[in-house]
Amino acid sequence: MWWRAANASLLRAILTSESRSKLAISSSSVRLGNTYSHIKDNTMKLSISTVFALAASANAFSPAISGARSLSAAALHGISTEQSGETATESFRLNFKGEEGNISPWHDIPLKGEKGYNMVVEIPKMTKAKMEIATKEESNPIAQDIKKGVLRDYHGPIFWNYGCLPQTWEDPNEEHPELKVFGDDDPIDVVEIGSKALDMGSVAEVKPLGVLAMIDDGELDWKVLAVSVDDPLAEEYNDIDDVPKAVQDGVREWFRWYKTPDDKPLNGFGFDEKFLNAAESEKVIEETHEAWKKLKSGETEAGKLWVN
Repeated sequence: MWWRAANASLLRAILTSESRSKLAISSSSVRLGNTYSHIKDNTMKLSISTVFALAASANAFSPAISGARSLSAAALHGISTEQSGETATESFRLNFKGEEGNISPWHDIPLKGEKGYNMVVEIPKMTKAKMEIATKEESNPIAQDIKKGVLRDYHGPIFWNYGCLPQTWEDPNEEHPELKVFGDDDPIDVVEIGSKALDMGSVAEVKPLGVLAMIDDGELDWKVLAVSVDDPLAEEYNDIDDVPKAVQDGVREWFRWYKTPDDKPLNGFGFDEKFLNAAESEKVIEETHEAWKKLKSGETEAGKLWVN
């Protein structure tokens, strides 16, 4: 059955990645860090949710490191974050502040840092709340996604840190010459596969290792596979061939299946479902950066996006 294969890939991915990082093991409890989402096993049902629930049980072998943090936005750019509204409500916002007030994590944080690309962390590993930069709101705070009036959660935890690269944009007006699909109107996504749980709203410098061309509801939704430059794995991983196949398979299968509990179809992937290498990932990042420049300058119509 599909869920047995998917679960096996996910478990191999978790165990392979974390065991290589020599993390401490705790089978009794796992602290999930700066998050308000907790895994509730009694809500899991036999389906793709079973995959997530079973794979989540592997956190006894691969916990997020308690207290682990990425380099904060304040340390990188003189930026701080400030919460408004209550957690786990529609009013929750994580606002980014500079010396003169609110700033946009999408438009004001530079794409590149001193050692790599800047990743804005939206969803820490081993959490479920679907947090994202609100591209249509003033100053683009992080908020929880809402579908049909309901706060959106994954049906099981995501096993990697998830976020986006600032100053990038997947242009919905631009058709990919080979894949014949258009961009999804968002900054480019990043899946960070390091050993640490990174705080929501933090900025981590990452090294791109590869990129996966996901096709979601007919739109191109690139997933950059990366590792934090400060993570021990960064010394071992320099290109996609350095990443264990179990990790690559786990990431791809998670994104293939994660919407199916909501009666959504499977996501597809271009380029024979393979990750393109690090050099190609940097080309894709540069293309989305150029698209963002046109958006920000007004050369491309912004529509409902907030770009001031």
